[in-house]
Amino acid sequence: MNRIAGQGPSPYLSPMRWIVTLLTCCLPIPAMTHPHVFIDTGLEFIVDDSGQLTHVRVTWAYDEFYSLLVLEDMKLDQDADGVLTDSEQGFLAGFDAQWVEGYNGDLVVFADGVPVTLSGPLEPLATTEDGRIVSSHLRAVEGGAVSAAALTAKAYDETYYTAYEVNRPVTVTGPASCQVSRVDPDIDGQLAQMQAFLLTLDANYDLEENDIPLVGESFATEIFVSCPST
Repeated sequence: MNRIAGQGPSPYLSPMRWIVTLLTCCLPIPAMTHPHVFIDTGLEFIVDDSGQLTHVRVTWAYDEFYSLLVLEDMKLDQDADGVLTDSEQGFLAGFDAQWVEGYNGDLVVFADGVPVTLSGPLEPLATTEDGRIVSSHLRAVEGGAVSAAALTAKAYDETYYTAYEVNRPVTVTGPASCQVSRVDPDIDGQLAQMQAFLLTLDANYDLEENDIPLVGESFATEIFVSCPST
């Protein structure tokens, strides 16, 4: 999904922002014009009493600059107090839920190693927090619920146009015995590999005519969910 991107006025750079800084510093000039969006991500896995995954709720908190662009474009928060009225929230809801056909929502979920097919965004909501747009949407498991005994999930844009960090809550709604764990990416190792690759490129390398490495998954946190069957 195409989005306008930018980096908010944060006093520090998160690991994902360091990655983009490295990429834009090291890539040839044409790539420096490519924008990025930074999204803090949360996930809620909804599991029924029999230990079956039925839905996933996704929360996206956009970076400050991108949020500002959207609010200005939609003429919202005209008093600039960072708080939306109920009608403004209703107008904003779903602004990021108009997906092109084939878009996977930058989320992949597997059950026992088998890809889980999820619906498009349902019940979209949106508000603001500290000047940032925070949206959420629900996605249903298509073709019937699947076992939540061994789920894995990653939120990422393979082209790395959008940088996702899973630093909002990851929860399970359902059996209390469900367990959640995570494996964060080896940022330093991936950066070293990317830097080594970038150094091999000629200064005249044309990114528009050559395949750009799909690095998004390399920087994605992997979430593990285990719920017992009953």
